[in-house]
Amino acid sequence: MARLPRLTLADHPHQVIQRGHNGQPIFIDRDDRERLLFLMADSATRFGVAIHAYVLLDNAFHLLATPSGPDGMSQFMQAVGRGYVRYFNDRHGRSGTLWDGRYRSTLIQADRYLLPCMVSIDLRPVRAGLVEEAGAFAWSSHGHYAGSRNDRLVTPHALYWALGNTPFAREAGYADLVHAGVSAADEAALDEATLRGWAAGDEQFLESLQKATERRVVKSRAGRPSSANSAFQKAA
Repeated sequence: MARLPRLTLADHPHQVIQRGHNGQPIFIDRDDRERLLFLMADSATRFGVAIHAYVLLDNAFHLLATPSGPDGMSQFMQAVGRGYVRYFNDRHGRSGTLWDGRYRSTLIQADRYLLPCMVSIDLRPVRAGLVEEAGAFAWSSHGHYAGSRNDRLVTPHALYWALGNTPFAREAGYADLVHAGVSAADEAALDEATLRGWAAGDEQFLESLQKATERRVVKSRAGRPSSANSAFQKAA
């Protein structure tokens, strides 16, 4: 079966995962992480991509970002991926691939999943056992939203601004979300959508999204489609 083209649309937030080949580390030290962040900042400006959240784990990085153009996300990831591999191989005297194939991504419904996705990204170091709380991990956007540092890479989404009328209120509101965590259902929905390349959202959002792209946005379902799913099945 032919591989579907990547699902990406301008002005929609995307969750992105890029992993190291066979689970190998993609960072050796602080300089490596700082180089990747530099490449992200440069490429985000060049290709019109707003980075809302990120985390740099030992063997993967996760992003939440919104491209302003139809090709912005793919151009951004290509520039970051190629630039970092050249740097990493030259610096560490190696050759060959660093990434575990293509990056994985999904397009998400902002008002349903954007804040849970941000929280999920912040909590990945905690779930990985690297730190006891999100604020203790230096290599994520959490510090920006917690008010402990200003991260020029980060562009807060409008839904974050809506958490409060003052910086203190927004920081407190977001801290409450991180403390509460993400439901198992939301975590599973976001992970499955990202790894499989399907959009994450409710039926009304998915129906609207399908009208904007020829690429189907959800997996085809076996059997006769219901009226609620007819828009998706026609595109399958």
